[in-house]
Amino acid sequence: MAKLVLTVVGADRAGLVQALADTVAAHGGNWERSELAELAGAFAGIVLVSVPDDRLEALHDDLHHLDGLLTVTPHEGASDAEPATGDAFVFTVLGNDHPGIVRDITTALSRGSLSIGSFTSRTLDAPMSGGTLFEATVSVRVADGADLAAATAELERLAGEIQVDLTVV
Repeated sequence: MAKLVLTVVGADRAGLVQALADTVAAHGGNWERSELAELAGAFAGIVLVSVPDDRLEALHDDLHHLDGLLTVTPHEGASDAEPATGDAFVFTVLGNDHPGIVRDITTALSRGSLSIGSFTSRTLDAPMSGGTLFEATVSVRVADGADLAAATAELERLAGEIQVDLTVV
């Protein structure tokens, strides 16, 4: 079985996921994992599918027929490799929104040898101040041999510097 990671994007409307699922199923494919979301009227996501090797080319062709409904980009060579080993933890960030928050957080993660497993963020109206808040939930994995305590301390230092609350879950 071939593994494909599909990135999908299109204008949000009913039936998008069904069209993609129908195409995968028509080729004997299996929908294994996905992360899909609507953002500001656009629909986007990433999907891991497996398909019999002899059906791979036909699936590629049919995925291109979804253009106009969804733009699908297949990425071959997805592996069955196990996720990275090492300690894992989740943290949340909440504070006044301003440019550079994601850059600053991801820089600290990279320096600390932390690999992002998932990163979900949004902005929302602050309930009383009339401003905008930035909120993120980040799941990370620490590379073997990296210092989790030092990485956490760096994130906490950064939170004070950029004036956001950081909570390790």
